[in-house]
Amino acid sequence: FCSLLGVVIERFVYTPLLKYPPFVPLIGSIAVFLSLEEIFRLVGGPYILTFPAELPFPGLTVKGVVITPAIISIYVVSAVVLLLLWFIVTRTEFGLAIRATSQDREVAGAMGINGSLAVSMTFALGSAVAAIAGILVGIYFNQVYPTMGAVPAYKCLALIVVGGLGSLPGAVLASLLLGVGETLLIGYANIPLPRDSLAFIAMIAVLLWRPGGLMGGR
Repeated sequence: FCSLLGVVIERFVYTPLLKYPPFVPLIGSIAVFLSLEEIFRLVGGPYILTFPAELPFPGLTVKGVVITPAIISIYVVSAVVLLLLWFIVTRTEFGLAIRATSQDREVAGAMGINGSLAVSMTFALGSAVAAIAGILVGIYFNQVYPTMGAVPAYKCLALIVVGGLGSLPGAVLASLLLGVGETLLIGYANIPLPRDSLAFIAMIAVLLWRPGGLMGGR
């Protein structure tokens, strides 16, 4: 369902806005995001609902550190999804079409690549991954609510910029660095900053000193 919804959004919102300057599709995507939040709020109510997940395996304790079943699930599923994405993007014709279309849609079309189909399938794939992420967030916090995706979505945008636009390894590296940084600086060093602010501080720093990202071009 999420993949289908992603394609619908691409066809009726994103593609019609491509003829305008690049910031217009970005604003359009934010508008869709906020609209979906409000739709979910109207349909399901502005309430926090429990999301009990009975996972069929126990947690682990490693040198006094408790790793809950929810965290184990997040690690395993994230690793599988990441490897699958890497394989699709780098080892399949579909991935080649995505990379070619993202670099130069006109040249890709001249080489026989259906750019419109590549964009639609990218939205479908991205929406499916977002659905998996939403389920994992619900399992981790044991609750769901209409605006639960707001902070993760904004942090993902910051991580994409920090890692480098279009760089999957860069996004992974930025995510790992952010996780370690949040734990050490906010959790242990007791720096008086909101935990979620670190991603945006890093994004601003990268935009100032390395606009291409950690693993992107300068």
